[in-house]
Amino acid sequence: MSEARPPRREPVRPVGKGPVKSGIVNAWRLTVITFAWTTVSAWVWVHERVRIPSWLGSDGREAAVRLWTIAWLAFVWVLLWGTVSWANVIAGVVLAVAILVLLPLPRVPVEGRIHPLSLLVLISRLVFDFFVSSAQVAWVAVRPGRPPLGAVMRVRVAIKSDMVLTLAVDYLNLVPGTMVLEIDHRRRMLYVHVFDVRSDKKVRQFYRQVAFVERMFIKAFERDSEWHPSPYHGIHDDYHQVPPAGRTGAVSGERSARSRGER
Repeated sequence: MSEARPPRREPVRPVGKGPVKSGIVNAWRLTVITFAWTTVSAWVWVHERVRIPSWLGSDGREAAVRLWTIAWLAFVWVLLWGTVSWANVIAGVVLAVAILVLLPLPRVPVEGRIHPLSLLVLISRLVFDFFVSSAQVAWVAVRPGRPPLGAVMRVRVAIKSDMVLTLAVDYLNLVPGTMVLEIDHRRRMLYVHVFDVRSDKKVRQFYRQVAFVERMFIKAFERDSEWHPSPYHGIHDDYHQVPPAGRTGAVSGERSARSRGER
């Protein structure tokens, strides 16, 4: 008797893409490469030949702030009219540009970078502190007994930028129970009125809150590895250790002369 042979299997052949599918894939790749090349070339051409108007700013970050201001003023203008139309939008943009050109505000130095994750943590903590502090202040206001003992506390922060310092002060003012009364820009000192300092625990809690605000604002806006003084900073050059323009050689010469005189 003959032995039964197993059924013969056909070899598995790789499925090819086919001429139509290959043509589509190649056309897609060529389109992506062409689009990327055109975009990069256009960006390089614009960066080399187009100059930012003086009223819009001196660098990209300042121009971005000015463009955001124009967009915000135009948005407010449309809200005031109550109707979204091309006429209102164009009129709002024209009015915003006129305000920036004819009534320019003092330049706000834009320094550092924004870190969205740290900013989200900061906003979440602000909401939490707002509700907790509101409940504490409300309880102190309605409970029987003596009124709380308030005081003006002095605290120094390591925030370098005036803009970020202003945001930190707004944070402290939004939280019930604390109010910034005075800011010493030179020494980066804040004088804060605290609603309740009856115990050492309350005082330590206030200093911990300020330390958290300081740390999170630095992480969110001005980390040491990314922060650079703006050319328009110019107010606290001694604090930021930024030598004035044209004075570096003179200062070094004066130091050399003094060292020679001492010798």
